[in-house]
Amino acid sequence: MTKFLLSVHVLAAILAVGSITVAASMFPRYALRALGGGGDGDVEAADDRAPGIAALLHRVCRAYAVAGLAVPVFGIATAVQLDVLTDAWLIASLILTVIAAGLLALVILPRQRALLGRAADASDPARGARRAAARLAMLTGIFNLLWATVTVLMIVRPGSTTGA
Repeated sequence: MTKFLLSVHVLAAILAVGSITVAASMFPRYALRALGGGGDGDVEAADDRAPGIAALLHRVCRAYAVAGLAVPVFGIATAVQLDVLTDAWLIASLILTVIAAGLLALVILPRQRALLGRAADASDPARGARRAAARLAMLTGIFNLLWATVTVLMIVRPGSTTGA
């Protein structure tokens, strides 16, 4: 049973979290392109496909965020089977996972939605767009670093007595 739970946990992490990290990382670029053409020269050139691509990337992030709930669920189930639920490396991973999930749900997805709203608004959509996209890119980078740290903790398992 442990191997099954661990397999589902790892596959969910690769498919869900991996998809979110890629889509969220690409979103600011296409959001800027969707907002381009505002005439301030500081924004990338407008691209007719960019609004659709940005909207698709946002939908990917939203959908896979829900699917990503399987990652901690199966991870905790695996930890119970391995009797490592109170190990420091796992607790640290869970804390970082909660922070990453909060960052995604409470900051990244709403800011993506706000940039999409700007693209739909015909009244000067490009104003402040580069700054908003840069902040979103930074926050997405932090999200990605949190997940990279969790991945390293899951592999290295510092202080674990269950072997490497």
